[in-house]
Amino acid sequence: MNREPLRLAAVVLTGGTGARLGGVDKASIEVGGVRLLERALNATSAAGEVVVVGDPVHTSRKVTWTREAPAGGGPAAGLLAGLDAFHDGPDLVCVLAVDMARVTPATVARLVEAVVADPSADAAVLVDDAGRRQTLAGVYWYEALMAARPASRDQEHGLAVRALVGALRIVDVPAFGTEAQDVDTWEDLRTLGE
Repeated sequence: MNREPLRLAAVVLTGGTGARLGGVDKASIEVGGVRLLERALNATSAAGEVVVVGDPVHTSRKVTWTREAPAGGGPAAGLLAGLDAFHDGPDLVCVLAVDMARVTPATVARLVEAVVADPSADAAVLVDDAGRRQTLAGVYWYEALMAARPASRDQEHGLAVRALVGALRIVDVPAFGTEAQDVDTWEDLRTLGE
């Protein structure tokens, strides 16, 4: 049987306030001399289409820019706005917060492999050493995310990502090293060794 290859797209979330970083734009922070946004775009290089949720800036790769409405609605609202901005509905969606500095193309490939390998799975997400799921570092079936969407757009603003994906069947993918570490504080950034 000749099967079409799965279409992978990505939503990169950059629109957070960076409150614990003194309001600094996380996407512009450099780790190892590379902006966090460029690191996220590199990590999602296998995606045919990338939507970035945040304010437009110059990038090394062509992306589609969008924002949740109203802005500041939180990561779930941003993720749903990203889904709405795709030109074509993909099969799989890599969801990545811009502050996941250690996620690489190999990480995304492991997540894709994990969700595709389990016929009952709706998603695969990174899990740190303490067992905490990073729901903003995962690969989801597009249809599963669309089905999880609240019935009313009014319910999207302020919705927690864990509430959005809470009913999905998620495969845990153990992180290698610091893959699952995000950058919420300057101490987090120092912990990454930069």
